Amino acid sequence: MEMVNCKINGIAVSVPKGSTILEAARAAGVTIPTLCYLKDINEIGACRICVVEATGARGLVTACVYPVAEGMEVQTNTAKVQQARRTTLELILSTHEKKCLSCVRSGDCELQKMCRDYGIEDADRYEGCRPHYELDTSTAHLVRDNNKCILCRRCVAACRQQYVSVIGANDRGIDTHIGTPFEKALNDVPCVSCGQCITVCPTGALTEKDDTGKVWAALHDPVKYVVVQTAPSVRATLGECFGLPIGTNVEGKMVAALRRLGFNAVFDTDTAADFTIMEEATEFVQRVKNGGTLPLITSCSPGWVKFCETYYPDMIPNLSSCKSPQQMFGALTKTYYAEKMGLDPHDIVCVSVMPCTAKKFEIGRDDMSAAGDNIPDVDISITTRELGRMIERAGIKFTELPDEDFDPALGESTGAATIF
Repeated sequence: MEMVNCKINGIAVSVPKGSTILEAARAAGVTIPTLCYLKDINEIGACRICVVEATGARGLVTACVYPVAEGMEVQTNTAKVQQARRTTLELILSTHEKKCLSCVRSGDCELQKMCRDYGIEDADRYEGCRPHYELDTSTAHLVRDNNKCILCRRCVAACRQQYVSVIGANDRGIDTHIGTPFEKALNDVPCVSCGQCITVCPTGALTEKDDTGKVWAALHDPVKYVVVQTAPSVRATLGECFGLPIGTNVEGKMVAALRRLGFNAVFDTDTAADFTIMEEATEFVQRVKNGGTLPLITSCSPGWVKFCETYYPDMIPNLSSCKSPQQMFGALTKTYYAEKMGLDPHDIVCVSVMPCTAKKFEIGRDDMSAAGDNIPDVDISITTRELGRMIERAGIKFTELPDEDFDPALGESTGAATIF
């Protein structure tokens, strides 16, 4: 592999030919801020937050797309670079209404962090066009606020990466905005509720629909028996909400926090995953024996199921007829567990903590009421970030909690869901 030698802030680094300045800087341990950049997905140099000075260039260049050359020397924090980034941030804030400085969730907004870094408290220096957009709350999983959109197009790239492509840039010039075909509400286009656009949005223009209010209401209702189930991945991501390293297993502290929030029982979705594995295996054997449709494709992911139903309806017969682990656990809770504990299923509120926003859509699907009509298997589904906000709101010092164990729903689970 041909290598190129360059210097980033005086640090010598050797990178493969064709590497960008941003990649070289990261190899040198130097951070260059970015907004629109997503590696291999959205490399368009549009926001110009990543500008740097480089020898051989006539002006500032965007580090995310500008390739390094042999002997190039790059400066990432000169006065000229700092002023250019500050001006760009001020322009972004001035040209759209209610930008990051008014975001209520600072942790969800990369732009707000940058503004704090550069000491920007307002953008009155510029009198830009400030169009107003109505919130789109039409879906079960997402709130779309175009007033906070900076047209970085990361959401567009993520949607395209999912092979869905239901959002894109509409209109031209100052009227450009991210929207759906014919400006339809999001629930009127074939969105699959995957939530990948939320994950990549740097400004809080796209956020998961907050259902924590429903959970608080249930916890404060003396009549309700509120149980919670957590997906396997939550224990490895919740810690990030409280400053712990990525991937830290906080299972014990998570269980302790959920008990302190007031849940009557705290369960592991692994239990239901065992049922899913057994039921899908049984279904597979029956299809093989009886000449059923093969291959059999798991139905564990509601986003995938909706994608298949919408874009590949010819493959619906290949889908397993089994419910997802989330829904299986809800069904078990409202039937077996209710009978075991002497509870009326109407009085049980089943809450799930899941990594995927499609779970919010799934709980409202037809045929998700094993205990009878008008008794949903799962009542409320929240994301890991929503749980993190609940813990913070309750004033629980998460990192100081002792480790506690899940309640046993059916004895020990195999842990198969952790690898599945």
